[in-house]
Amino acid sequence: MPSAEKEPIAVTKLFSKISWRILPFLMLCYVIAFLDRINIGYAQLQMKQTLTFSDATYGFGAGIFFIGYFLFEVPSNLLLERIGVRKTLLRIMFTWGIVATAMAFVQTPVQFYVARFLLGVLEAGFFPGIILYLTYWYPSARRGQIIAMFLAATAIASVIAGPLSGATLKYLNGFEGFHGWQWLFISQGIPATILGVLAYLYLEDKPEDARWLTAEEKSALRFQLDHDHKDVESAHHSGFVQMLGDPKVYGLAFTYFLLLGATYTMVFWIPSLIKSWGVADLFHVGLLAALPQIAGIIATILIGRHSDKHRERRWHYATCVGIAALGLLLTTFSQGELVLSIAGLTLAGVGIVSATPLFFTTITEYLSKASAAGGIALISSLGNLGPAAAPSVTGLITANTGSPLYSTYLVVGAYLLSGLLLLLIVHPANPNEVLNEPAVETGLAS
Repeated sequence: MPSAEKEPIAVTKLFSKISWRILPFLMLCYVIAFLDRINIGYAQLQMKQTLTFSDATYGFGAGIFFIGYFLFEVPSNLLLERIGVRKTLLRIMFTWGIVATAMAFVQTPVQFYVARFLLGVLEAGFFPGIILYLTYWYPSARRGQIIAMFLAATAIASVIAGPLSGATLKYLNGFEGFHGWQWLFISQGIPATILGVLAYLYLEDKPEDARWLTAEEKSALRFQLDHDHKDVESAHHSGFVQMLGDPKVYGLAFTYFLLLGATYTMVFWIPSLIKSWGVADLFHVGLLAALPQIAGIIATILIGRHSDKHRERRWHYATCVGIAALGLLLTTFSQGELVLSIAGLTLAGVGIVSATPLFFTTITEYLSKASAAGGIALISSLGNLGPAAAPSVTGLITANTGSPLYSTYLVVGAYLLSGLLLLLIVHPANPNEVLNEPAVETGLAS
């Protein structure tokens, strides 16, 4: 498929129309999902003052979310393929919003663990479902930038999470007899239930159902999807069962395990890390935590666009995780000097935020259409075991050594190994396949 720069104007307008229709809403849903997933990192700064939870309790509670996520992600995505995205998002978002709100009322470690586990169970399938949904609308040549824009929602959520969570903890503490951390869970949980209903009313299950596309536009989109060519080698799975026998799928899952484990370790501990540098005001902690995410939002869209333009995924990914590792090392050797430490975190944010879209663009191209639903979910679910283990492991290392240095080295090593594995597991597509694709026909008059 020709690059966007060489396409007829009508095709470019078609994809612009699709993007403006579905991307902002999907990004909003993911912002809320990510807030409900990571707000424990901010809430625990104040929960420690009212609940007798240890650091190990928070680390285990943060991780157990991903166990529930792991168990139900594949069934959820296979079900999505049968019932459609509208019913799936209604089911997922409405129920997880209820549990996310109920987090405000936990009083014991067991209640905390149960709520976090259920949150993972109910949210399972949301992320891989959206990635699968995007493959219904966009060919491979456009997915780098599109998936980057969608996943920029995680960085947007982190930008919002810092100041919003810090302000909620500070200014709503004691309001109507509730602690600030309780208001944090309530205010960030209720929107999910509302968005679940709106998703059912607003989205279409597939392009053929879109009343806002003309018959000619639907035909053009189908042409683009049917003449799709990949940037990396593509597997030839006939279905989910055959895919289960592909060792590269498990290699990719381990690659994501390392990426996600390292990333969520940073997400959960960045507020505490910034506070340890002498920043006492929780609102200021939130503001500083937003800086790496702002840099990441800009970088991920530019890098995704560059990846699409050059039809290359593997080295873009390896470069991003290398940047993440370099930024963390700079932060470590800054020894708490605030300006240099924040600069290191900001550099790391560029790599961290940009890596995940490139990874999922790669696997959507590697997996066949017959195995995409189950494959995306399987790789995602196995990879989500990384965040289940990493925060607890790094927490124990820090507790036993009395220093976060060795935990940081572990995270840096995970990023670097992740990049190396992707380079070894997936090979570039045969360039002749891309060069020989139809360059004139588009299915839509320009």
